Amino acid sequence: MYRKDFIRLSSLGLLGLYSCGISKPGSKKPLAIQLYTIRDAVSDNLEKALEKLAALGFTELEIYGYNGTFFGKSRSEFQSILKQNGLKVLSSHHTTGLMHKDPGTLLYNWEKSIEDLHFIGSEYMVCSYLFPEERTAEHYRKLPELFEKSGEITRKAGIQFAYHNHDFEFEKFEADKNIYDFILDNTPSDLVKMELDLYWISKAGLDPLDYFEKYPGRFPLWHVKDMEVGTKDFAEVGNGTINFKRIFETREKAGLKYWFLEQDSSNKDIFESIAISKKYILDHSYFK
Repeated sequence: MYRKDFIRLSSLGLLGLYSCGISKPGSKKPLAIQLYTIRDAVSDNLEKALEKLAALGFTELEIYGYNGTFFGKSRSEFQSILKQNGLKVLSSHHTTGLMHKDPGTLLYNWEKSIEDLHFIGSEYMVCSYLFPEERTAEHYRKLPELFEKSGEITRKAGIQFAYHNHDFEFEKFEADKNIYDFILDNTPSDLVKMELDLYWISKAGLDPLDYFEKYPGRFPLWHVKDMEVGTKDFAEVGNGTINFKRIFETREKAGLKYWFLEQDSSNKDIFESIAISKKYILDHSYFK
């Protein structure tokens, strides 16, 4: 740990979080994080960023940005860095390629992407985002077929395909149906799962439990992040309005397998925010 990090964290009373790792009485769930949370640190120095996550006790990752390389590293180089820090990739985020014809998207070099993600041991590949220019009725109608085909190919490699939401998917699309329901209703439940972002569905004013009841078993992945009172900005877990206990109590109905801490932005140093969230998670047994 750098001296300036030691001094800052010591003054905040967070230094102990660096040494406690993930093991504490009653803690059963390894800590996992979406790497996008620390994207600035990753851009500055991938190795040091992953070292800091490992020092905080994280052992599992969901990654982003695969474009034929992993943050500029070959799959062997990236795997070596992961192993050095005791980290495992469980899931990876990808965009569609509908408008941005980049390698690593569902429509461009998808098979190569799957090969590389399989090599590093990923269990899920997730369509993470629709760019604003992709959010048209024409493109929405293409999604079920695109997702089904993508899922058929990932399944051959033993990888599950899923879709990650923001809030725009809960806007009305056809009659009384929103975009999210349209995807769920028009894709096979075995090939296309959902990664439910608890912040974005809450910001849209909808209840995750209603979706678990209507589509049981479709939600093996969650993003766990909190929402500030009033502003509805991103908050550390436990510092916002989302009732995680109520949601986690329905994990079996949802089909939850893995969940990832994420915080898109913070008014603090992002590693301080992660440490605050981590403490809250470890202090509450329903996070498991």
